[in-house]
Amino acid sequence: MALEHLSTDPAPVPPGAKVAVIAPAGPVRPERLERGLQLLRGLGLEPVLGRHLMGPVRGYLAAGDAQRASDLEEALADPDIRAVLCAHGGYGSVRLLDILDWEQLAKVAADNPPKPFVGSSDITALHRALALHLGVRTYYGPVVAGPILGEPKPCPRTVRSFADSLFSPGKSSQLSGGTCIVPGKAEGVTTGGTLTLICSLAGAPEFRSAAGSIVLLEDVKESPYRIDRMLTQLVRGGWFDQARGIACGSWEDCRPAEQIDEILFDRLGELGIPVVTGLPFGHGPTQMTVPLGTHAELDATSGVLSLRA
Repeated sequence: MALEHLSTDPAPVPPGAKVAVIAPAGPVRPERLERGLQLLRGLGLEPVLGRHLMGPVRGYLAAGDAQRASDLEEALADPDIRAVLCAHGGYGSVRLLDILDWEQLAKVAADNPPKPFVGSSDITALHRALALHLGVRTYYGPVVAGPILGEPKPCPRTVRSFADSLFSPGKSSQLSGGTCIVPGKAEGVTTGGTLTLICSLAGAPEFRSAAGSIVLLEDVKESPYRIDRMLTQLVRGGWFDQARGIACGSWEDCRPAEQIDEILFDRLGELGIPVVTGLPFGHGPTQMTVPLGTHAELDATSGVLSLRA
């Protein structure tokens, strides 16, 4: 199934609005969470914590699967909540996909304007599930208790982009400074996320084809041979067939870093579509928020990705 341009942009979050902060995957660091909550309050928002945000922690999971799923369902269904923000990545989102009540969530989505949903890394699985089951646009961006928003002095560009996704969700934006791997221009609908998570969905409904898309890819702390293996899996499986272009973000701590560009060219160059890398999204020091399910123009030759409503 090819991806389509998804529903209208989420409604802008008004000043003073309540926003849910949940942990669908791994446990949060309390000190980072508190700094992230302070940042939200500084933006004029009222964070509402998921009931199981702080546990009971189960090893590498923030809480039990049913508990984490209920926090997400409650946040999406509550009309007083104007945005849903993920606190942390780690691991665990994919465990929720088969227990979430998609039928009920679809009814809620049909009766209410969509609200911004923001997260990255392991949250990739939820981005793809929300697009598949609810047909809503989501935002691939920093997590509240992560290494940017949860730090004492967060990156100003990251904060500004994150705030725009909440207060001006239909605003056009541009990511620049990328390195050209395969030159050319393309247009399509944004999809993707963390490479490891996309591969982990192979064989599941959320794995659906990237046909017609500008694919966003990034990852963290992966050896070059593992990136090679995952890209080879996607190429051989036809996942990239009829994709329009590929826009890669950071490959943070994927060392030796000098091999990554060579691997991208070797594995993706044969697709015959534009490819760029090094755009400021993902796990790097600048984490711009990128809408998924929206129209994009990729100029790989110039290293620029333009996003518009």
